[in-house]
Amino acid sequence: MATAELQKRFIYFVIFAGVVILILIAFPFVEGGLRDYVLARFGLDVVEGQVVSTDGVAPTMMTTTMIGLVVNLFHIAKIFLWMALVISIVRFVAFLLLKTAFRGSGQSEISSLLKTVISIIVYIVAFFIIFQSQYPGVQLAPLFTGSTIIGIVVGLALQDTLGNLFAGIALQADQPFQVGDVVAFANKANGVIEAVSWRGVKIRTFQNKLLVISNSVLGKESIEVAPKGNLNARIVFFNTLYSNSPAKTIQIVRDAVRQVENVSQKIRPIVRIRNLGENGLDWEVKYWADDYTLYNDTDALIRQRIWYAFQRDNIHFAYPTRTVFMQQTAEEPNIDEYLNVTVERLSRIPIFAPLSDEELHKLARASKDRVFAPGEAIVRRGQEGNSMFVVTRGTVDVEILQGNLPKVINTLRESDYFGEMSLLTGEPRTATVRAQTETEVVQINKSALKPIFEGNPELVESICKMIEERKAILNAKSPDQAESTTQTDKGVMASIRKFFGIK
Repeated sequence: MATAELQKRFIYFVIFAGVVILILIAFPFVEGGLRDYVLARFGLDVVEGQVVSTDGVAPTMMTTTMIGLVVNLFHIAKIFLWMALVISIVRFVAFLLLKTAFRGSGQSEISSLLKTVISIIVYIVAFFIIFQSQYPGVQLAPLFTGSTIIGIVVGLALQDTLGNLFAGIALQADQPFQVGDVVAFANKANGVIEAVSWRGVKIRTFQNKLLVISNSVLGKESIEVAPKGNLNARIVFFNTLYSNSPAKTIQIVRDAVRQVENVSQKIRPIVRIRNLGENGLDWEVKYWADDYTLYNDTDALIRQRIWYAFQRDNIHFAYPTRTVFMQQTAEEPNIDEYLNVTVERLSRIPIFAPLSDEELHKLARASKDRVFAPGEAIVRRGQEGNSMFVVTRGTVDVEILQGNLPKVINTLRESDYFGEMSLLTGEPRTATVRAQTETEVVQINKSALKPIFEGNPELVESICKMIEERKAILNAKSPDQAESTTQTDKGVMASIRKFFGIK
């Protein structure tokens, strides 16, 4: 098709140029014959460049004017023919250059601006050269000088027009977009580039309206360009309830989006959580469009497919909700009941068996409840301490170092206790105790036990015997610590009395 058009234009050009050239070649003969005819008709002759009558009398003014008119008509005709030849040559050469330089690039509309500017410059230069050849006696310099003021006036009057022209030339040199690209302007409508001219750019909006923006304004705008033929990405938002599985949602949405028309199969859609919203999970799905001009329809179709996919797989969209719970004010905890429960727990601990009910109540009042998360250390090996703990809920692991690695030597459950040596003697912790599950313990500090020892010093002896039995078990499970522990046992009684200040 392009070759046929080129051949057609070439034939027209050769025929037109050939006719004009033949006329220009024949023109001097026609001009000479007509001149001789006119001179003979009016009885005139040319002597030393002057037109005189054959009888030696100067011709009349009317005769001179008629001859001058005929001569000027010939000059004007030659100027017209030469300009016609120049215009045909320039247009044909421009057509060849555009077909060669921009073949398949889709930039013919944008490049037409540059073609027009260059053609006008060539026409102006050619006109002055041809004019000077026909009227060599006419000086063009005064004409340019006299037209300077006119040019200034015209330039001020056409300031906006010239601004559009030069801005269009700058855009042509940079070529930030081409016909068919989707563009978006700040605070303006977006659409598809439909045409580019010396005045401005025509954009077909997605409401099928024609938006015309001048080149001078366009040069000052921030433009977002989605090139034609490029895989441009789009993002569609949706949300789900917190109760819906994220992994299941990602798989379902990705499969649904990949089946939508105009979604590129070259790049897999990306489905990800955008935010943990107030009412549910906020999602975004990123896809790449084959034809970006259809993104509005594609976005809508993706939302539709997601809705149907959610209906099939029982996934729900999140929407603003408020749940109001009505309940009575919680009753104040019963102190006596709490103390009775705590006393019962303490009474099951061997080292507190010698205590009376009254002493157990005193100890229960001074104790504190503590809650620890799974994996959280309640006490650490080597840590200074002056308290012990009773497990009331959950499970804890007792860890010691074997070499450089921690080793679990015991697991304690409800009603078990640990840390009694730090409570009684103030010595550093010999093991790390870590919550295996969420664990609640009762913490008994030195300050809670001291008044009891001061009121009944004989309790120290009974407690020491039970401590020695418990430490013997620990030494059997941890031979590395047996020697240091045995040395400590020799002075347990003295350590307790010294720590609590009992004489």
